[in-house]
Amino acid sequence: MARMVALQQNQLSFSPLASSLSDFSGTRLHTQLQLKRKLWQPKGSFSVSASSTKKILIMGGTRFIGVFLSRLLVKEGHQVTLFTRGKAPVTQQLPGESDGDYADFSSKILHLKGDRKDFEFVKSSLSAEGYDVVYDINGREADEVEPILDALPNLEQFIYCSSAGVYLKSDLLPHAETDAVDPKSRHKGKLETESLLQSKGVNWTSIRPVYIYGPLNYNPVEEWFFHRLKAGRPIPIPSSGIQITQLGHVKDLATAFVQVLGNDKASKEVFNISGEKYVTFDGLARACAKAGGFPEPELVHYNPKDFDFGKKKSFPFRDQHFFASIEKAKRVLGWEPEFDLVEGLADSYNLDFGRGTFRKEADFSTDDIILGKSLVSV
Repeated sequence: MARMVALQQNQLSFSPLASSLSDFSGTRLHTQLQLKRKLWQPKGSFSVSASSTKKILIMGGTRFIGVFLSRLLVKEGHQVTLFTRGKAPVTQQLPGESDGDYADFSSKILHLKGDRKDFEFVKSSLSAEGYDVVYDINGREADEVEPILDALPNLEQFIYCSSAGVYLKSDLLPHAETDAVDPKSRHKGKLETESLLQSKGVNWTSIRPVYIYGPLNYNPVEEWFFHRLKAGRPIPIPSSGIQITQLGHVKDLATAFVQVLGNDKASKEVFNISGEKYVTFDGLARACAKAGGFPEPELVHYNPKDFDFGKKKSFPFRDQHFFASIEKAKRVLGWEPEFDLVEGLADSYNLDFGRGTFRKEADFSTDDIILGKSLVSV
C-alpha cells in the first residue's frame, strides 16, 4: 500500500563472526527468500604466472571497495600494498570469511602508512618502492594524483575509481561513456583527474560506478531502507517514486577492476560499471524488503519542495533519473555483473545489516517531519 502526503500541487563497525566461506561468497542465509547457491568467483578466472605478477599499490583499501579488491588481487598472486593513514586496522576478518583465508590474506598484504596530501612523502616513498600498477580508490582531486605519477615514471598502469556522477544531466538515458560531462558537478575533481591522466600520457583506465552497494557499504544506500524495514516504519520516497536509478554490487565492481589490469583493451579507456537492471525508487524499497525477508513495505510519497530539512538528507538518492549503460564493459572487457539486484541486496543484508552491523545509527527525524503531514491513501 502506498500513501502520499497531501500536495498543493562510521567507521567500519563489525566484529569477526565465525561462518563458512560460502557465506562470504554470496550465498543466501536465513531470510525467506531462496536464492541459488553460488560462489563469488569472477567469471573467467585469471591464470597467474610469475611473468604476470605485479607489484601493486592501492590508495586506500581498508574500507568498502578496497577490502574486496585487495583480496581478489592477493588471490591472483600479486604483491599488494595498501597506502592509508593508518587510522583503521589494515586488515579485519570479514563476515563469512574462513579463518584460513583471512590468515592467508593477512600474511601477504603490505601496508604503507602516510597521508596522500603530504606530496613530498608520497613522492619519496613511492619512488623508493617502484610500483608497477596503482589503483586509486579514494582519490578526489587531480593534485592528489600528480605526485603519484611523478614518483613512478615507469608505471605500467594507473587504474582510477571515478564516478558516473561526472555526467551532465540529460533527458537522454542511459549515460554512455561518450556523453557530455559536467565540469561543475560535485565530482569535478574526478573529472579533472581523468583529464590529468590523459595529459600525462600514462597508461590509465577509469572506472565510473553509479551507486555502489554491498556488505560494509559506508554510504547509507541499502542500509537506509533496512533501518526502516527493521523498525516496521513506512518508507518515505520523494515525488512519484517512479524515478529510475541503478545500483552495482561492490563485488562485481571489484571484479571489473581486476579485469582491466594489464588488459590492452582497457588502455586509456573509461568504463561505466553497475548492475544489469535499472530500478525505480519504489521498486528498490520493495527489493530491499524481499532481500531481507520483510513484509511488503508501506510507501509514502511526498513533495520535497514542501519541506525544509536543513542540512539533513531525507533520502539517500538524487531525486532524478540516473543510470548508465554498461554495454561497453561487457563488450570490450567481457565483464558481466554476477549479482542481480535482489540477490545482491540479500548478500548485503545477510553479511552485514542482518548480523546487526551497520555504519550509521538509524535517524528517522526527517521521516517524522514527512509523516507528520496529513496523509491520504492513494
